[in-house]
Amino acid sequence: MAGVERKGLGRGLSALLADVGTMDPPAAETPGAASPVPVASDTVPIDRIRANPNQPRQDFDEKDLADLTASIREKGVIQPLILRPHPVNAGEYEIVAGERRWRAAQVAGVHSVPAVVRELSDGEVLELAIIENIQRADLNPLEEAQGYRQLMDRFGHTQERLGESLGKSRSHIANLLRLLTLPETVLAMLRDGRLTAGHARALVTATNAESLARQVVERDLSVRQTEALARTVAAPPAKHLSAAARPGGKDADTRALEEDLTAALRLKVSIEHRPGQQAGELRIRYGNLEELDGLCQLLSR
Repeated sequence: MAGVERKGLGRGLSALLADVGTMDPPAAETPGAASPVPVASDTVPIDRIRANPNQPRQDFDEKDLADLTASIREKGVIQPLILRPHPVNAGEYEIVAGERRWRAAQVAGVHSVPAVVRELSDGEVLELAIIENIQRADLNPLEEAQGYRQLMDRFGHTQERLGESLGKSRSHIANLLRLLTLPETVLAMLRDGRLTAGHARALVTATNAESLARQVVERDLSVRQTEALARTVAAPPAKHLSAAARPGGKDADTRALEEDLTAALRLKVSIEHRPGQQAGELRIRYGNLEELDGLCQLLSR
């Protein structure tokens, strides 16, 4: 995103917020003048808060909202919302983090909510919203992977930096990013729960992932059975295999490099490197002309 400063994530959402100073105190009101926006107040009227139209999270589970509404009716809103002054409407606020709490509070009939107000740019608002979504406990693997990809593409964060900042291992992030290379039909099965992340990971390097995914669902295969199926389908007849090309012939470092490149490029990458030799072959598979065009742009930078 143009104009967005690339910055470290610190220790995640709380650290990013700590990096941004609170607003200066408002000037005293002038009789007859419009009320200034209150700053860093303990509570903010709920009717002066507006949702962020660029919020990455668009779907809110109705049952979860109902449970949260019941909790707010009983105990109130415990965790403050993060707000910024509305970029267009004076006297109003835009949600940076906490839209789910705001929605539930409205249903619960709450008139004001605890909030922290910060001066944040559009880029910082989007970054914080993505991070908050990643830190949700109910996030599915695909949503989490898409959050990491957004942070990397939009703000230049690396897998290592994300792992350190969000308390995730680099391998965890890399494994999830690989899921995004799967065909959309397979991702739909993962999204609606017909496949688990384990099933999907087993299909990442398969050339016929869509067909295999349908078999997994129809036959209700376990993750291990799925891994075995993918290996069986991928393996050519044994009589045509050299010792280096047999299943398991690639060393762990080569396989790890293939997986990292696949995650970084979002295209399936294969490396053929015979032990003891300097030369080898790297193959990048694309599924359509858009992917080829994106790869050409990346390589020409």
